[in-house]
Amino acid sequence: MTDDSAGEDAGSPEGGSPSARRDVPDDATVVYDLDDDCTIDDVAEGARYLATVNGVVDYGVFVDVTDTVSGLVHESGLDGEYAVGDELVVGLSEIRENGDLAFEEVDPADNRVVHVEHEPDITAIDDLTRGETVTVEGELTQIKQTGGPTIFHVGDETGIVAAAAFEEAGVRAYPEAELGDVARVTGEVGLHDGVRQLEVEDVTVLDGENAAAARERLDEARTERAGPEAVDTLVEWPEFEKLRSDLEDLARLLRRTVLEGRPIRVRHHADGDGMCAAIPVQRALENFIQEVHADPDAGRHLLKRLPSKAPFYEMEDVTRDLNFALEGRARHGQQLPFLLMLDNGSTEEDTPAYRNLAHYDMPIAVVDHHHPDPEAVNPLLDAHVNPYLYDEDYSITTGMMCVELARMIDPQITDDLRHVPAVAGVSDRSRADAMADYVELAEAEGYDRGDLDDVGEALDYAAHFLRYSSGHSVVNDVLNVGCDDRDRHEELVEFLSSRAERDVDEQLDAVEDHVEHETLESDAHLYRIDLDQWAHRFTYPAPGKTTGELHDTKVEETGDPVITIGYGPDFAVLRSDGVRLDIPEMVEELNEELPGAGVSGGGHLVVGSIKFVKGRREQVIDALVEKMGEAEIDEALSSTAAALDD
Repeated sequence: MTDDSAGEDAGSPEGGSPSARRDVPDDATVVYDLDDDCTIDDVAEGARYLATVNGVVDYGVFVDVTDTVSGLVHESGLDGEYAVGDELVVGLSEIRENGDLAFEEVDPADNRVVHVEHEPDITAIDDLTRGETVTVEGELTQIKQTGGPTIFHVGDETGIVAAAAFEEAGVRAYPEAELGDVARVTGEVGLHDGVRQLEVEDVTVLDGENAAAARERLDEARTERAGPEAVDTLVEWPEFEKLRSDLEDLARLLRRTVLEGRPIRVRHHADGDGMCAAIPVQRALENFIQEVHADPDAGRHLLKRLPSKAPFYEMEDVTRDLNFALEGRARHGQQLPFLLMLDNGSTEEDTPAYRNLAHYDMPIAVVDHHHPDPEAVNPLLDAHVNPYLYDEDYSITTGMMCVELARMIDPQITDDLRHVPAVAGVSDRSRADAMADYVELAEAEGYDRGDLDDVGEALDYAAHFLRYSSGHSVVNDVLNVGCDDRDRHEELVEFLSSRAERDVDEQLDAVEDHVEHETLESDAHLYRIDLDQWAHRFTYPAPGKTTGELHDTKVEETGDPVITIGYGPDFAVLRSDGVRLDIPEMVEELNEELPGAGVSGGGHLVVGSIKFVKGRREQVIDALVEKMGEAEIDEALSSTAAALDD
């Protein structure tokens, strides 16, 4: 009798289970050697099996074909004498109505043995029912060793479930199973802290064709489920349509990331537009994470949102993020996270931080409306959404884009977000034609123009004092996204915005007598203020906000084109109204003209900031003013405040 079991996966003749019918040879002399965990569903009448005697009686012998499949070989069907433990080849002559199996001995000569692997019934994770013993098949997305059991997170086409396997306290169960493997996990469905969990009986890592087939199935299913939801934009805006495809691709990428069980880390600029971008996306992703994991706390563990103070991704921030990611992998067995940069991250200054992450193969995506350096950043990014890439500009704010991105991820949050694009536009002084429509949309939700200003001021004020904290609940309440008490939202906005107004007034009073003024050759007004000397420090408003508020007062006073510079020992904040300042280009030129000055920075055509070496401040500011004097007057870039009030 020959043995063809090595590397072959076969089964019983037609009439058995699906697994037993796969690749069935036509040769009638095939003998099946079944895995011990094969069941009665894996056998069929007329097929031959290797069996082991488990009992001898006067009328025959009882045999085991597997651990759970046994039957009788009647003495009339025996050709020899057998003792317990002997092996023989039997044919299954009958499966009786009561479930008993009748076998007969067959001649082993010239039989060919084919090994049959057990193919269990696979239960979709979404269909798990408490109390049932099931087998799930999917990718191991997280492996966490606790002081007790090993917690495997396994994800299939329908969801992700935790599975607790106990070897002994603090000892890794199934050490052959690694993160990213495709495995079958068998166990009883129970509850842990009110969430479904498998109590593991066995973990089998798939390999070869089985693993490849499972991965292909998972990939196809995840690709389909990751597809973004089809939504119409909140307002009609032809310019925005240029970005739709990029936003859909990013929504697909983020949904796929959730389905793969990978954590997500969101970094956003710590201002009104940055928070209007981050909060909707965070809420949409948390909802989708909860859906995939069927766990209300999963979003808290798998998504972290943090503000960035600088207008680029600082090495300080990336070092913190990378350390957090590596600790998560070491302590919790997580995959390294997906980094999502919002209202930040599209300039050459971001590239050192991105290169740092590239050593660890962390995926990165950016949604930003600052003037980008695509040649520098795109090779380091998995996705980049920016209106400048389509000949649009900063008027399409990051908050506006991210509201639509969030709705593509989870359209059910739409009613929570209708006012947010207007807040984003007001916060970043968008001059977009669509602003009037966004303001009208917000008015329908109970927000007039004054309310929008107050929400924006409250967000800025909260962001200043939160510093490096996300301020999850406070910010959500201020923006009224996910807030369960409209009265609390309104009271909080009134309190914070009034405090912000008071502090701004005090700051403007402090600097007013020290503002320097000159008229440029273009007839634009230039105002300068040494913030290090004359502004309150280490409190609200920050230098950028102080410069912006001073600038707005001068625009209102003059009604003419205005440029304002607020500077400190090694930085300058720039604002313009009615003057076309290409701040990124100016930074590039200053670097070439003043080697060693360490000029860096960027921004929009009307808002920006730069940094430089402290000892070169006078040279940098003088050169900057000279360039501003040559800048073109552009009425299209003048303040839209009056238009928005109409």
